[in-house]
Amino acid sequence: MLVFDEIHNAVIADSSGFYFIYGHGRCDKTFIWNELSSAIWSRRKIILNFESSIIASLLLPGGRTAHSKFSIPITITDESTCNIKHDSLKAELLIQNSLIIWNEVLMLNKMCFEALGQTLRDLMSVTDQYKTHQPFGGKVVVLGGDFRQILLMISKESRHDILSSSINSSHLWLFCKVLKLHTNMRLLMSSLGQQNGEMKRFAN
Repeated sequence: MLVFDEIHNAVIADSSGFYFIYGHGRCDKTFIWNELSSAIWSRRKIILNFESSIIASLLLPGGRTAHSKFSIPITITDESTCNIKHDSLKAELLIQNSLIIWNEVLMLNKMCFEALGQTLRDLMSVTDQYKTHQPFGGKVVVLGGDFRQILLMISKESRHDILSSSINSSHLWLFCKVLKLHTNMRLLMSSLGQQNGEMKRFAN
C-alpha cells in the first residue's frame, strides 16, 4: 500500500505534502480514506474528511462538504478566501489539523482550493512565518478524483474555460504529487483474508 504509506509517513513526520490520488471507481479510494482516517485518529491527531457533494460526504467517517466546513464563498473569484476569522474555533481546528482529505475535487473550480490555500497560509503564519510560503500553509492535503468521470460544469462557458478552471490548471498543481491507484484495495484485502483463513484451516 505505497499510497497509504507515503501519506501516513508525511503526517507522522509532521511534514508538508500535497497529493492527488487518481484512480477509477473500482480502485476504491474510499477504502484508502477510511484506512488513513483510522490510522491518524489512533495517534490522537486531527483529520478532516471532505467531499465535494453532500451525498458523497456520507461515505466518509466524519465527512462534511468542503464548502460548509471551510466556509468557501458560493460566488468565488481568484481573490476569494474562506470566511474564517483568526480567533474562531474553525481557525483553531485548521491550525491543529494534521491531514485534510478532499474527495471528488474535479467538480469544483480551482479557485475553491486556492481560497483554502491562501486561508491556511494566513492562519499558519501566526505560528510560523515560513509556512506562509508553503502550499496550504504546510499542511498535508490529499485530493481525490478521476479525470475520466464527470468534470467541472460551468454554465455558458467554452470547453477551454472549463478546463482552465480545473484544479490541474491551478498554480498549486505545480506542488502536487500525483499518486495512482490501480487495484481495488477492498477486494485485495478481502482476498488476502480468505487466503489466511484457508491456510489456518489447512494448518489445523
